[in-house]
Amino acid sequence: FYLLLTVLWSVFNSIILRFSNHKVKNELAMFASNYVVCILLSFYNLDKSIPYVFELDVFLLGIITGFLFIASFFFFKMNIKENGMVLSSTFMKLGILIPTLMAIFIFKEQPKFTQILGILLSVVAIIFINYEKDNVQQSSKKWWLILLLVINGFSDSAANIFEHISSSSNDIYTLLVFGFALVFTLLAMCKDKQKIFKNDLLYGIVLAVPNYFSVSFLMKSLESIDAILVYPICSVGTIVVVTMIGALFFNEKLSKKKLFSLGLILIALALLNI
Repeated sequence: FYLLLTVLWSVFNSIILRFSNHKVKNELAMFASNYVVCILLSFYNLDKSIPYVFELDVFLLGIITGFLFIASFFFFKMNIKENGMVLSSTFMKLGILIPTLMAIFIFKEQPKFTQILGILLSVVAIIFINYEKDNVQQSSKKWWLILLLVINGFSDSAANIFEHISSSSNDIYTLLVFGFALVFTLLAMCKDKQKIFKNDLLYGIVLAVPNYFSVSFLMKSLESIDAILVYPICSVGTIVVVTMIGALFFNEKLSKKKLFSLGLILIALALLNI
């Protein structure tokens, strides 16, 4: 149930970001207002009857993850400029490899053979649905794509790391992560000195709700389901729903390649759940 909610809120997140593309002029301002609301939601949902015990490793995890949130944004932008949208989006989505491999090799989760096939098929489907040879730019900075994959992957891994190192409330984690993400975003805004527009703040506030709940329900999913299943299912599940919504409501055409990719994803989901 929590995994399904994670996918649904991630879908809302993707749709709002798609709508914001041509409406938002200062994306950092959008992220800043988004993080402010996420902090408020985290504090509101925090179980204040349980006394907070300071954990240095959790505090450091919050700083690192907050930094990775904003670093992922900048690296994505840099990669779009150098390597194009197609490869940048593909490698960003392939970041699921990091938490999946970490779950197997560090946290010793043991996938079944069918689940390994499902994970591999998920990766193939992600590459296939995003890759368009004609739209790939020539660049001398292809290694930036690997860095984008690693940054995004470790950012996603943080929730699972928290589940293994702390017994604190999940909202302690979200409070720290969104709090430090806000700090780093404000520092970046001070450096860029861009104007802030009303739409930037409004879209950030709207984005905050699915952003907060997608992270919150992801963590609840990790409490009862192995990470090797949670991350691939969330990633490819979101792709399926967003693609179908695009076809049904935004008149986006489903090419044969996309339909084939969706078929691969459905097979992958079946294998992951056997």
